[in-house]
Parts: sequence; structure tokens; C-alpha cells
Amino acid sequence: MTTVVIVDDHHLFRAGVRAELDGLVEVRGDAATVEDAVRLVLEAEPDVVLLDVQMPGGGGVEVIRQVALRRPGQRFLALSVSDAPEDVIAVIRAGARGYVTKTISGAELADAVRRIADDDAVFSPRLAGFVLDAFAGGLPAERVDPQLDQLSPREREVLRHIARGYLYKEIAQRLSISTKTVEAHVSAVLRKLQLSNRHELSRWAVERRLVD
Repeated sequence: MTTVVIVDDHHLFRAGVRAELDGLVEVRGDAATVEDAVRLVLEAEPDVVLLDVQMPGGGGVEVIRQVALRRPGQRFLALSVSDAPEDVIAVIRAGARGYVTKTISGAELADAVRRIADDDAVFSPRLAGFVLDAFAGGLPAERVDPQLDQLSPREREVLRHIARGYLYKEIAQRLSISTKTVEAHVSAVLRKLQLSNRHELSRWAVERRLVD
């Protein structure tokens, strides 16, 4: 039976996915944080890691990055409420073999996991076009910007709010995260983009038309 590890920061959702997959695939464990997910995947060695895209600490992209350093052959399937093109492209570029949304049924999800284990690629129907466009050069420039690709979906979200002039406290309220988490994301973005302060961040975002 195909083995899987579930990574999502919402306990009720992980429990729900476990129940849906019960008897269809073997769930070897679940994790709520990037750190716990990486440790669990390396210990359990599942056929597939089923992971959310947006979590604290870098999300699914960071899980893939860290696991790939020590287990290069690991297969990943993203499962997210988001169907935003930038989220899809970021996690696929990081190394996921597929991306499905959380509207999928348990049977369909189990089938997707098995197909990923067999080295197939699986996407929810309307998402496949995003991927084809991205790798054919059809997406707007900012979506295939090498610097932007370094950032996780949540880091890009914080960046856009910074560029629009929101304070850290306001961003925290809008994204339902703590102010310290916002500060951590901003520090990570500054480091990755090699910028010095939020004013440079804002200018960088405006130059790339990331702000409406």
C-alpha cells in the first residue's frame, strides 16, 4: 500500500484527511510545522508527502527544500485552499510533482497520492494551465522572476502588504498571524533579496509591479 505523511498546520484538517484516506493509503504520520515535517519525513520515509503550501516558517516550499537536501528522491503533492498561480508555480518549482485543492474528495486524493508515488504528475484541472504557461514562458514576468521565486507564498504576501504601506501590526491582523511572525518573514525577505530595509522592499515590489 502507498505510504504518505500529511503536513498541515491545522489539526482538524489533518485529522479529516487521515479519516478520508483511511484504508486507501497508509498514513505514516502527520506534522504541523516545517521542522516537525522535515524530521518526520526523514524518519518515516513515505512514498509521498502530502503538504499544505502556506504554513509558518516557509510553508511547503521550505519543507521540500530541506527534505531534498537529505532525501532527494522524495515525492511531494501539494494540497491547498489556494489556487493562486504564484502559489502553484512556487511549490512546483521547489520540486512538488502535483498540486490539488482542498475541494478534492477522499477517493480522488488517494488516487492522486498513488499516481504521484508512481512518478506521475497530478493537478486539479484548472491549475494545469498555470504550470504549462509558466514553463512555456507564458506567465507575466514577475511570476517567473528568479528573485521572486526564492520567496515562499507567505513571504510574497507579506511583501505586498509592506509595499502597500501597512504596519507590521496591521499585516499581522490581516493575515491572522503574530507580529513576530511578520517580522520574521520580513527579515527572511530582506536576507533573500539582499535588501536593507522596508523602504527598499517597497521600491523592489513596485518596480516588479507586485502592488496594485
